[in-house]
Amino acid sequence: MRYHQQGKIPPKRHTIFKSDQDQFYYEQLFGTEGFHGISSLLYHIHRPTQIKSIREPKDVTPKIAVDKNVTPRMFKGLRVTAEDDFLESRKVLMLNNDLKMGLSKPRKSTPYFYKNAECDELLFVHEGSGTLKTFLGNLEFSAGDYLIIPRGTIYQLQLSTEENVFFFLEAHSPIYTPKRYRNEFGQLLEHSPFCERDIEAPKWVEPHDEKGEFLIKVKKENQIWDFVYATHPFDVVGWDGYFYPYKFNIKNFETITGRVHLPPPIHQNFEAHNFVVCSFVARMYDYHPFAIPAPYNHSNIDSDEVLFYTEGDFMSRNHIDLMDFTLHPGGIVHGPHPGAMERSIGKKFTEEYAVMVDPFRPLKLTDEALKVEDKSYATSWLETPDNHLGDRSQE
Repeated sequence: MRYHQQGKIPPKRHTIFKSDQDQFYYEQLFGTEGFHGISSLLYHIHRPTQIKSIREPKDVTPKIAVDKNVTPRMFKGLRVTAEDDFLESRKVLMLNNDLKMGLSKPRKSTPYFYKNAECDELLFVHEGSGTLKTFLGNLEFSAGDYLIIPRGTIYQLQLSTEENVFFFLEAHSPIYTPKRYRNEFGQLLEHSPFCERDIEAPKWVEPHDEKGEFLIKVKKENQIWDFVYATHPFDVVGWDGYFYPYKFNIKNFETITGRVHLPPPIHQNFEAHNFVVCSFVARMYDYHPFAIPAPYNHSNIDSDEVLFYTEGDFMSRNHIDLMDFTLHPGGIVHGPHPGAMERSIGKKFTEEYAVMVDPFRPLKLTDEALKVEDKSYATSWLETPDNHLGDRSQE
């Protein structure tokens, strides 16, 4: 991340800062990993600590249906039910001790404020548009955007339509850009598949100087607590630092290609403790005269592999719909479906878009996942007429 400054801030940190009316502004350090990680300093009109009440929590612990899984699986995102409420709509499909992920189809904007006090959040916009409103400013979003929301961010989701689909991920560690693409100063290097110009920080908005009752739903340890505060949380007159939500569009990812098929790490977009997130995007295929563009069979010994299909025609799979998830467990060989390798030969370009998550600890499956599972997927590599597609136009 790079340094940003917005609004009014004092020339020296941790010093007296007052309004033109001689009223104190209240400083808040907003960061992660204790006092060691990246952070920002915020300046509030009112003390950000004025709790009026805390109501009884709601338990949102995902229900584990499969604790130990070795079966390749497919989950049909089209079957995931939509809900009016943003938090109610979050259906966790897979999880381990490092992350939770699933699909969310909210119809309505959030009338309340929300803060995940435990996890960084990644929202990938499959469908819909709107504005992510935060105490650091606003981010307008549309299909193809990743929204990276650090833990502790207070935000609201304003939706432009009732047709919205988000792939969401909650990480118990910070989500960063890949370390191998950054120099010792944090700048993205020349061979990185994206650069700082592709990353959009929140746009500044004027602070809300309001008193009353303001509901902030706070999530921690699978509980959502209703905190009522005495002042509006978006009362920040200025901030600076390295810690803030941001937007990155998947179509700004410039995949590295080669003469022969390159391994999945070239698609890596983000990383956290014990998992990575990759972006598969439209790109030129391999250009060796005898190249096979389809991936070789592999068994990803050290990680499970989850793919979420968001746009285009994923060339290594048969009978895939947009919004589908596939799960390939670590240690179990998988590869192109029957006919996929053969039909890839001689092709020059792909228009596929997908998000891949590789967790380095096995995933557990929830009851929500089993509700939308296509149980035929595990045997979809058998050489049968139903499984084999010589050409995707057959679908």
